[in-house]
Amino acid sequence: MKNTFGNNISVTLFGESHGEAIGAIVDGLPSGIRIDDDFINSKMMQRAARSDISTDRREPDVVKLISGVLNGYTTGTPICIMIENKSVHSADYSYLCDTPRPSHADYAAYVKWGEFRDWRGGGHFSGRITAPLVAAGAIISYALRQKGVFIGTHISELHGVCDRHFDNYTDDIKLLDKKPFPALDDQREARMSEEISKARAEGDSLGGILESVIVGLEAGVGEPWFDTVEGLLAHALFSIPGIKAVEFGAGFAFADMKGSEANDHLCIDNGKICTETNNNGGVNGGITNGMPILFRTAVKPTPSIFKNQKTVRISTGEETVLSLKGRHDPAIIHRARAVVDAISAIVIADLLVSKHGTDWLR
Repeated sequence: MKNTFGNNISVTLFGESHGEAIGAIVDGLPSGIRIDDDFINSKMMQRAARSDISTDRREPDVVKLISGVLNGYTTGTPICIMIENKSVHSADYSYLCDTPRPSHADYAAYVKWGEFRDWRGGGHFSGRITAPLVAAGAIISYALRQKGVFIGTHISELHGVCDRHFDNYTDDIKLLDKKPFPALDDQREARMSEEISKARAEGDSLGGILESVIVGLEAGVGEPWFDTVEGLLAHALFSIPGIKAVEFGAGFAFADMKGSEANDHLCIDNGKICTETNNNGGVNGGITNGMPILFRTAVKPTPSIFKNQKTVRISTGEETVLSLKGRHDPAIIHRARAVVDAISAIVIADLLVSKHGTDWLR
């Protein structure tokens, strides 16, 4: 199992959904980076379960920094992040030993690790493991903001309800910082929340599309061929449970364009080279071109639903019907925005220090 991501700055995840604790090791950060507890807590709150549009599992998610921090600043040694699991109902998941949930990792994990896998609440495959990832990303994102690099994500589409597009990127990112539910338009936010509540009442779930932007990033960042900006972001984004598609800029819409429509013409704006449009999402040849990085991620409906579903009993090889138990999200997309922001910060910081050296981030 591979649980470490990153080159100069790396993040290693550990723990299980129903274990004593979950956490992350962040290695490669220089000394002297300020740790802003309020900023970390604000990002944890963005990921937190809330009201009837999330799971009934309510975890306090108190972030403990076990090492690598002294008097509010990084020391240059590995940072150990630990978050204790407080609300655990493992008995609710005992049936998963023998009857895997459709479209979940249960069966694939059984094939790979057999009886030794941790089946409790999905074990290491649970979205619960994204909590320390958000904490790690918050530390790095705060450092990036001191360098003028900002990252924000909103729900672009959910079950037929579409949010407005980004307008003024920096202002919209600041707006999203303050919103527990990541929609730019308040009326559409209410409609999205209502759709999630309806799905929950029906024992069903919803997915959607997240749209993200990274602003303030200089041109010339990226390491082709295999450590391109798009390649590393996609690699990291696909590690998030439930992410099934990623597109940059115009993405799949390029297939219906002519070159004359798709090309981003170069121009001068206030003495700076930029492009009139941004169909390529801020990246050419795997390298940043100075324009905002724009990408979208598709989040599938939560596979754990309270409708009868067909599965198999592994011990007997017979088909059976699964009636779900436990506590599950009717949608994860509103909580996933914090995870997308976090993992994007980790990737971008790693690419930046590849170009400038680790101390640049201080």
